[in-house]
Amino acid sequence: MFSSNNGNNIGGGLKALLNAFKEGLENDDGRQFAAVMSINHPYSKHFWDIKYISLDPPFDVICFEHVQCCNAILKKDYETAFQHQSKVVQLFTKMFGTQKEDNWGLPLMSVIIKELYFLGLKAGANHGENIATKLDICADLLMGVFRVCAGDSRTSLEFTKRWGMMTIINLLFKCYFRTNKLHLCKPLIRTIESSNIKDEYTIADRVTYNYFVGKKYMYENEFKGANKCLSFAFEHCHKQSIKNKRKILIYLIPVKMSLGNMPKLELLQKYDLTEFKDIVLSVKEGNIKTLNESIEKNSGFFIKEGIYLVLEKLKVITLRNLFKRIYMIKSSFQLDVSSFQCALNFLGLEDVDGEETECILANMIADGYIKGYLSEQHKKMVVSKVTAFPKLNTFL
Repeated sequence: MFSSNNGNNIGGGLKALLNAFKEGLENDDGRQFAAVMSINHPYSKHFWDIKYISLDPPFDVICFEHVQCCNAILKKDYETAFQHQSKVVQLFTKMFGTQKEDNWGLPLMSVIIKELYFLGLKAGANHGENIATKLDICADLLMGVFRVCAGDSRTSLEFTKRWGMMTIINLLFKCYFRTNKLHLCKPLIRTIESSNIKDEYTIADRVTYNYFVGKKYMYENEFKGANKCLSFAFEHCHKQSIKNKRKILIYLIPVKMSLGNMPKLELLQKYDLTEFKDIVLSVKEGNIKTLNESIEKNSGFFIKEGIYLVLEKLKVITLRNLFKRIYMIKSSFQLDVSSFQCALNFLGLEDVDGEETECILANMIADGYIKGYLSEQHKKMVVSKVTAFPKLNTFL
């Protein structure tokens, strides 16, 4: 069943390992085989000095490459481990594609592709190589498995390989987000959205999927779509997964703020996101000065999380709230432009003159933040008597 370079290795441990390989295959037990093929299995913590494994092809080579991968990990040689794991995925993909009307290998697929991604990160980091290079290799291999699963459209739902699509897509999202290739996500999203089983995947996969799709929508300023996806991810994320719920909120909070929904202080405190506290207060009050200060104060955190530019866009909402307060104080539908200029100057925008103030107001009217028009002759803004300041979620 196996051959070893070291007679001392031929004992209960190695025999148990190889028997586990054989039993999983003979029983068509994908979960059992997937467990023993994981780099986290107890067997992987031992060094196995073997030449080959006597199983039916291609599982003889797949299992051999897996053992070599585990051996390399024990030596902390993640570059070699990644190479062996890449071969495991390549061989599996070729084999999986030949198995018609059968999806027993989906649990195995899930394990080996997730560990491929993990080893890609480790190899890129450990060797001082650009991680993007490893993730590009990962993405290519993942696309190979994805084509096998997506192409299995004629098989019955019970045995179709399409049940593996979302797991693969979520890993591809991770690769594309890390390598800044978000445009490659679009066809993957289209595949899931057109699928008749999109709502039948595991809740864990759906939470991850909606998290990444929501982030993509946010970067594209499609805040309603982002709100829908990120809200789903947050609401369905396991309540004890505080770390994951916090990660979702980092993007959901600025999205909701962009739609005019401000988070409560209790929420920010519960998930240790007090970086948003002063920003929320500034937007509510229409205080552009403190908003700028609050963003800059925690700019490192916001840049790291990729939301700095989204928060910058809250400035127009802050100005909208400021102008609304002036409108409410004046209690008039005809407002002097000079009133808005004075408010801007008072809040630190001292260089803003009357002409620039008119420009700001004109842009806000054009974008739908204010319903009204400017009278340049009288230096006034005339606002609608019905809804001078529409709710943000009605036009954003």
